[in-house]
Amino acid sequence: MPPASVLSSQCPSRTLLEHVTSKWGVLIIHALSQSPARWSGLRRAIEGVSEKMLAQTLKTLEADGFIERHDHGTIPPHVEYSLTNAGQDLAGHLLPLLRWIEAHTDAQLIDAAPAT
Repeated sequence: MPPASVLSSQCPSRTLLEHVTSKWGVLIIHALSQSPARWSGLRRAIEGVSEKMLAQTLKTLEADGFIERHDHGTIPPHVEYSLTNAGQDLAGHLLPLLRWIEAHTDAQLIDAAPAT
């Protein structure tokens, strides 16, 4: 079996790449890197995410092994999400990219503005 290469259209790593680099996937990983959170806390922290996209992305990242869902078995339900070891490792790579993007956003927007 050849090594994984995200440049190959047939490589299964493309699916994982899509999951972890989607806008909502990155933002959920970022939010959970700060601390575990309940669903409502994530919804408040990640402005603009719909209920559907939050639920869908959490399920995807859980299936990929980056997030753990902890159901405390109480009534009312108390469910908390946290990063797995793989999720923490992933966050260690994504967070520097997010910091770079935040630091360069103004300059990039100015450079991209049409000349008048």
